[in-house]
Amino acid sequence: MSDHAHEGPTHADGKAEAHHEPASFAFDAESEAQIEKILKRYPAGKEASAIIPLLYVVQRQMGRQTGSAWVPRVAMDQTARRLGMAPIRVYEVANFYTMFNTKPIGRYHLQVCGTTPCWLRGSDDVLRACKDAGHLKGYGDTSTDGLFTLTEVECLGGCVNAPVLQVDDDYYEDLDYESTVKLIESLKRGERPPAGSVIGRVCSAPVGGAETLLDIPMVDADGRDFPVKE
Repeated sequence: MSDHAHEGPTHADGKAEAHHEPASFAFDAESEAQIEKILKRYPAGKEASAIIPLLYVVQRQMGRQTGSAWVPRVAMDQTARRLGMAPIRVYEVANFYTMFNTKPIGRYHLQVCGTTPCWLRGSDDVLRACKDAGHLKGYGDTSTDGLFTLTEVECLGGCVNAPVLQVDDDYYEDLDYESTVKLIESLKRGERPPAGSVIGRVCSAPVGGAETLLDIPMVDADGRDFPVKE
């Protein structure tokens, strides 16, 4: 496949950014190890069922190698060959699911949930912080330094910890304007703060700690005690 320019991400000002498809793609050793484990989950002749996990392998490899986690066309073709399926079937899946980026993105993918629970809890402030601290004009924009791409997403399933910002594969929860700015400034320095609640909530425990069932010891999956209100 040729490496001529294709239309890239469209910035908030309406200008399209050109990008180049790589001339070739090959799974690296880390990806090959992952693929070996993935394919063992499926019976012989049903390898095509692994299409979604393999596309994730591609996207993560591109992130490691180029700093932009996306799925180029040539990698879709390689995935089709590996799974013994028609390339068009891979294209259909990659373009149907919004979790797959079919165009280059920034080093950090800022994905703002704006559906009802997050909006009621302040997702507009999270969006404003992303635009201000990340120097982004709006959804679909990539910062001029290539660090950030801003995307609007539907419900992320973390409603109890709203508002939620997904950065790459990590969820940051219970955000407000200030904590979102702090998170983005950390990313600019190459630091990756621990994912989860930014106010110290354990999973979906009540803000400030439990108020009922105080005589029952409760821990999360990592063995951490749930906080209890005094």
